[in-house]
Amino acid sequence: MKKIIYICAFILTGALASCNDFLEQSSPDKLTSDSFWRNKEDAEAGISAVYSQLEYAIDTYGFAEVKWPVEAYREDIVKLGSDAMNYPNWVELSTFTYTNGNSQFSSYWSNNYRGVSYANQVLEKAVTIPEGNIDENYRKQVLNEAHFLRAYYNLKLILNWEQIIIRDKYITSQADMNKAISPRIDSWNFIVEDLKKATELPDKYDADNVGRATRGAAYAYLGLTYLTRAYEEADQKQDYLNKAVEAFNNVKGYELVADFQSMFKGEKKNCPESIFELQFSMNDASGAFYKNALHNWIACSELGGWDEIIPSDILMTTFKSEGKIAKDGLYDKRLYHSIYFDDEYFNDGSGKIYGYDYQELFKENRGKSAFHKFLPPTLEQMEDWASAINIPLMRYANVLLMKAEALNELGKTAEAISLINQVRDVHGNMPAMKGSSKEDVKKQIEHERIVEFPLENWRWYDLRRWGKLEQAMKDAGRTSFELSKHAFYPIPLSEINANDLVN
Repeated sequence: MKKIIYICAFILTGALASCNDFLEQSSPDKLTSDSFWRNKEDAEAGISAVYSQLEYAIDTYGFAEVKWPVEAYREDIVKLGSDAMNYPNWVELSTFTYTNGNSQFSSYWSNNYRGVSYANQVLEKAVTIPEGNIDENYRKQVLNEAHFLRAYYNLKLILNWEQIIIRDKYITSQADMNKAISPRIDSWNFIVEDLKKATELPDKYDADNVGRATRGAAYAYLGLTYLTRAYEEADQKQDYLNKAVEAFNNVKGYELVADFQSMFKGEKKNCPESIFELQFSMNDASGAFYKNALHNWIACSELGGWDEIIPSDILMTTFKSEGKIAKDGLYDKRLYHSIYFDDEYFNDGSGKIYGYDYQELFKENRGKSAFHKFLPPTLEQMEDWASAINIPLMRYANVLLMKAEALNELGKTAEAISLINQVRDVHGNMPAMKGSSKEDVKKQIEHERIVEFPLENWRWYDLRRWGKLEQAMKDAGRTSFELSKHAFYPIPLSEINANDLVN
């Protein structure tokens, strides 16, 4: 079932428009939605369409130009590159001068709701496949995958909007579009119930089905959901923290990978650390297309890229804050594997950049730092307009650090320190953290999450969870930021215009 792995299914997704029934055509000899759902193959095609909407990956350029501006440009650990200044709708996201008509987060909203709609169709239609035409265990698996993906799309929405619309029915008419915004707590409960159902998914799949949602993925996102709610719903904080730890304890069979950069360069796809991963391939047999231009978007101009995003001074300062105390006498290994900068390591100290010293490539802009993460391993691949590097969406390191955070909040600080030190050792080549108090651990978790996840876009949600958004934006010089207006995006104008019950 490779079409699921590579998140393609272009034919199906073209037919699955929000207000048009799936594959519905007027001619009586053509398939309709009711006649389409006949067997296992149809179920596979349907769930493939649901996967196809992950992270806007179906759009070669939009994948970079929607996901990263919407999620990353607000963060204090990145800055806009020189070319990004040519796109006002991107700049608005960084300067907090956007309106509800901003095209980028409007596309983000629509894409995730399209995924929700496709998931709803699978949930409604896969149950109608006649007995005997599909193995019942496989039917159950497909339904649970749909629950997971619906939860995933809703989670992306609720992390970016304060209130969202719970769409639990496949949309087939304009009347179905009219639905009111739901209370935040109701949306969280809806996500939790979907993820609970998804915990019945398989632990793993065979080689032809790598990339599909697993039990571990369901528990990881369930843990994230409970951890986030613990801070939002203070009266239930202890309960949600305990539930988060319980969920994280059920993320089993994964391990940290010592070669940190291999997870972001296409060299070790679906490695033992990867819990849920967005799949790409350079394979273009029979017209297939599973690649994108993200590497050009991330790379600086000195590397032949478009110079759209660069590390901020805050990120560089954080990376260097502990000094060169790694076991090899260098900075935290994650710095070298995430960012190119003027350091002896990149100047004939074994860290050649595509065969060149940093000072050769950056001679016109000495001191500039540039992202290394998600760039291909060879110059030939870097110069290609397209790449196919998988994007880890949930890693075991994230589970360990979120679990450490929950444990520390529960007063189990020693257990939290042990988890933090695992990540520091394996990924950073760093010694054990200093300090042993709850406050020490809080500070260390913030440090670790900054250096562990650049370009993986967790920083904004971390800051909001910890109540640190306002101070962080002030420290970053984002003078237009107002907590009451910008902690979440506004409901897009496109939704307001299409939905009579939203204003």
